[in-house]
Amino acid sequence: QVQPVESGGGLVQPGGSLRPFCSVSGFTFSWHSMRWYRQASGKEHELVAGITYAGSSTNYADSMKGRFTISRDDAKNMVYLEMNSLKPEDTAVYYCNVRIFANDYWGQGTQVTVSS
Repeated sequence: QVQPVESGGGLVQPGGSLRPFCSVSGFTFSWHSMRWYRQASGKEHELVAGITYAGSSTNYADSMKGRFTISRDDAKNMVYLEMNSLKPEDTAVYYCNVRIFANDYWGQGTQVTVSS
C-alpha cells in the first residue's frame, strides 16, 4: 500500500524557515518523481515543487523560486521541502504526492502557518 506521510509543519513568523518532510512506503521510491502541493483555505491545490527520480531535475512554482528547495534521500525514502523567507501567503496545508501508473497518492498533509 502506497502511503506518504508528511510532517515538519508548524507556526513560523514572516521571514522565517521550515523544513517539512515526507516519508513514503509501499513502492520503489527511487523509481518515481515526487511532488509537493499545497492548499490554502478556500483555494485549490497548487503545485509547489517537483523532483525527478534520482533528483536529476527539479521544478518550482514561480512564487517559490529562490525561496523553496525540494530534495530527496532515496536511501531513507524521504522527500524534503526547505522553505525560507516565508510569507503569510505561504500559509496552507502542504501535501506530498506521487503518481504511479496514472494513480495519484497523497498524504494527510502538514499545516504551515506564517503569522506574526
